Order: sequence, then C-alpha cells, then structure tokens
Amino acid sequence: MERIAVLADIHGVLPALEAVLAEPDVRSADLVVLAGDLAGGPQPVETLDLLQGLGDRAVWVRGNGEREMVAMARHEVRETPYEISLWAADQLRREQVEFLATLPTSVTIGSTLFCHATPRDDEEMVLVDSPISRWTEVFTGLPDDVRTVVCGHTHMPFARQVDRRLVVNAGSVGMPYGAPLPSWALLTGSDVQLRRTPLDLEAMADRVVAESTYPDRAAFADEYLRTNYSDTEALAAFSPRAKG
Repeated sequence: MERIAVLADIHGVLPALEAVLAEPDVRSADLVVLAGDLAGGPQPVETLDLLQGLGDRAVWVRGNGEREMVAMARHEVRETPYEISLWAADQLRREQVEFLATLPTSVTIGSTLFCHATPRDDEEMVLVDSPISRWTEVFTGLPDDVRTVVCGHTHMPFARQVDRRLVVNAGSVGMPYGAPLPSWALLTGSDVQLRRTPLDLEAMADRVVAESTYPDRAAFADEYLRTNYSDTEALAAFSPRAKG
C-alpha cells in the first residue's frame, strides 16, 4: 500500500523542513508531495536544494508563492505586500526559477488530487468551517473519480467530508497556525493522519536568524517561529476571503 507524506507551506524555514524530513514515516514514504509555497521565506535557496535532493520521491505542486516568486525573479512583477517574498525571489539561482516555472498546479495520484489551495485556483481560500455550498462551488468540474482532495495554503490542518469526498489540509511545515509545531499529513491508502513534528522553537528561530541573510530575519522569527497565530486569529482573518 503506497504511503504518501504531504508537506505544504514550508516558506523557506529550513530547520522545520529538516525536522519533518527526518521523521521515520517521511523517510520511509514512497512519495513526498510538496504542495506549494515552498521557498518564499528566510532560507529559499537552501530549502529548494534540500527538496530537490529527494529526487524521484518528490512530487511537486505549484502554489501561489511559486507563481509569484517566478514573476518577481523575472522582473515581470516587483510589487508585493510581502517584502520577504521579493527578497527570496531575488536570492534564487536562475535554474531554480526556471524549475519552479514548470511546476503543475495539481497532481492526481490514483483517486487523490493534490493542489495548493483548491483544484481550480492556487490562492482561493476555503476553510474547515466553510459551508458545503462553498466547497461544491470550488469543486465544480472536478472528475467524479477524484475521491480525496489534499491541499495546504491556509496553514491550518484538518480533515473533513464534503459530499462523499474527503478533504485534507496538510497544514504548514514552516509557518503553522493554530499550534506552533510543523504540521504535515501522511496518507496510507484511505487512512489519513495529521502529524506535528516535535521541535525546539527557540533553537529553530535562533538558527534562522544566524543563517539567513534576510535583513528582517529577527522580526520574522519573532512573529512566525517563536510564536504563532492561533486558529481563532487565522480564521477571523481568512473568513472574509473564503466567502467567494
């Protein structure tokens, strides 16, 4: 039975990624699906190098972060509300930019579709408490034989049924909301486990500050690594965007 580890929203936080990749169930997984927003953060080059080291086990999916970073690296777009994303885009080697530009927006393995936000849009917002009518809307046109949809984007892990389909959000490796530890998912056949990886948050933040060259790395570490936004705060911020 194929075992698939799903890692989303790493956001260039290398120590969190290293900790998750060291998990026995990730190391032994047949495939590691990388569900978007991988490098936009304080250690973008190192993060992509480590992920590419997974070789054929890695299944790459483009997130809005990759799309935006490619556009910024190519100087097609230079305006962004997230300074760290522009900085990260400028750090990437040319071959990394070109690789990110080739990534698909979704990948289907068996009856499971993997995407970043929703199957039809890489930044569309849908939440665990979104009504069935909203889920029906974003799943319009999805083939009937897709029985499970696995995503990320909102940084909050969940698993719920939506009109006979299972929807799984793997959460976030690098910037988790709701609880401070890196979150990811393990799929084994029809079984889904939402996991969190134990990690010394202070040591992780200290490493990022010591190793990154992002000018505001200390502020980033204080806001996203030493602490984290609660699920209540995140849901309140995202709910207006999740109404369609």
